[in-house]
Amino acid sequence: MARRRRRWLRRPRGSTEHIAAGVTALAVATLLARATTAGARAAAEHWPVLAALAAAALVGMAVRRVRRGTADRARAARLAGLRLSLSGIDALDDQEFEFALRDLLVRDGWTARRVGRQGDQAADVIGQHPALGRIVLQAKHTTVGGKVGSPVMYQVKGTAGPVHGADIAVVVTNGSVTRDAKSWGDKHQVRWVDRERLRLWAEHGVALHELLHLAARRPRRGAGPVARPFRRWHPEAQERPHSAP
Repeated sequence: MARRRRRWLRRPRGSTEHIAAGVTALAVATLLARATTAGARAAAEHWPVLAALAAAALVGMAVRRVRRGTADRARAARLAGLRLSLSGIDALDDQEFEFALRDLLVRDGWTARRVGRQGDQAADVIGQHPALGRIVLQAKHTTVGGKVGSPVMYQVKGTAGPVHGADIAVVVTNGSVTRDAKSWGDKHQVRWVDRERLRLWAEHGVALHELLHLAARRPRRGAGPVARPFRRWHPEAQERPHSAP
């Protein structure tokens, strides 16, 4: 037989319990009223202090926002001339490669963040552009002779839109892309950047939207900028400007 749940609260029974409940409710209401009155009295007595604290908090928030905006503009200006050589890119590790792609997007006018980690569902960098929409980059850092095949295209196609809400999906590698992968990607709207295209993008400064002939579109409703972009792609760098070796 199932055990009956024990009920901790029940309706008062009898006149005695009703009176006790009423007294308790009156006591609680009295305490709340006194607390409210005391709080209002304290606020009235110390309103200059409270006003000063509120003003200081607002000023602090404004100063932090201005400083953040100034720093972001300075970093954006520094990245505007970013050029990365293929030999330098080849020397990066996987994480540094993702940060480099993120910074190249920022250089081209995107707001971008690196998101690559275990379980990233085929998204290493996500960017947002007011005219071009939302982009997902899948980074494949490999040896010079390494090749990216069709399975990568399948994976990106399956997650870019449904999982990440992307308008544009791109596979980027410092190696090569197989003929079948290129063909499948062109047919199914998964764009690709192989070694030669990466040279144009990173070394020669051709914007990604020009390189891939991306058409302007209306931004997705409710889509705002993604998280703050400007983080150094080299984890050991100390505000050092990017330059081709």
